[in-house]
Amino acid sequence: MNSPLLTAPGAVAPFEGSVDPGVPWHFGDPFAEQRSAARSVAVFDRSHRALIAVPGEDRLKWLHSLTSQHFEALPEGGATEMLILDVQGRVEHHAVVANVGGVVYLDTEAATAGPLLAYLTKMVFWSKVEPRDATNELAVLSVVGPEIAGLFEKLGLPLPAKLGVEALPEGGFVRRMPWPGQDAVDFVVPRGDLVSWWEKLTDAGARPAGSWAFEALRVESLRPRLGVDTDEKTIPHEVNWIGSAVHLDKGCYRGQETVSKVHNVGRPPRRMLLLHLDGSREVQPETGDPVVAGDRVVGRVGSVALHHELGPIALALVKRSVPVETELLVGTEDRVVQANVDPDSVPPDTPGLGREAARNLGR
Repeated sequence: MNSPLLTAPGAVAPFEGSVDPGVPWHFGDPFAEQRSAARSVAVFDRSHRALIAVPGEDRLKWLHSLTSQHFEALPEGGATEMLILDVQGRVEHHAVVANVGGVVYLDTEAATAGPLLAYLTKMVFWSKVEPRDATNELAVLSVVGPEIAGLFEKLGLPLPAKLGVEALPEGGFVRRMPWPGQDAVDFVVPRGDLVSWWEKLTDAGARPAGSWAFEALRVESLRPRLGVDTDEKTIPHEVNWIGSAVHLDKGCYRGQETVSKVHNVGRPPRRMLLLHLDGSREVQPETGDPVVAGDRVVGRVGSVALHHELGPIALALVKRSVPVETELLVGTEDRVVQANVDPDSVPPDTPGLGREAARNLGR
């Protein structure tokens, strides 16, 4: 569904084929929008996100049994992230979570919301839960920047603690997020009130900003996006979801064997890295393009962004065996550019993965 904010003053519609359809791409100056989010405060229309509501007295126990997250330890007014894995530990679904007012809300990519809801519905059995599509009920606005506290003070709202959730008096909730940037809060508001909330936030000083700026900040923050930075083989360790979306001290769930094996025995086959792209050519690689070292394909391109300070950057899944200092080529056909790994994006090593364990991962 298209956001009514596409007709807001200065809004520029997304290009055809955008991964963020239906919401503004930018408001005339995407680099200034990024700078506002980095130095003051900006608001982003993310109402194209899908939401699933899970009410019911068994919701935490039930989600605990199905997902990678420790839902039984999630308090009322708590936020987290979760994954659903296949039997081989590969990522099928990702969602950002809020537990508020007796309901767990999962917000996720619109393209995967249908299959996620279908899976959850199939797994209800005798549990006292009633998962439903809440996308028509609620919409997401994200506020990013170091001046968020002042914005909340102007609005007369309590600022949630980190990974905390507060109900809004007129419906919906606010959720404090650890990304992107220095500080971030999601306003999950009644969809019919989307425009009025946008006006409240911009009147209080938040700069209108589009998906171009949000994606650049997300990439800088090394936060993966399902279906963009992941493929059908991705396991959580490869894209930094251990800790944020995967709890290592909980009971059994589908895919846990792979999670435990890779964590305790060794390293994942690939790792998500930040690449600095050569900006001298007016071309960029696209999601899914190859990453090449010498004459070998050693990875795949995920998110590609233009950052206000870093220039053209990308997240890429690259074989762990590739040295950090290797000069890479990314892209295909007429959009091949040189790339270098940002050494600060390299995750710390864990104990070595044995050959037998690697074979068991089915790589």
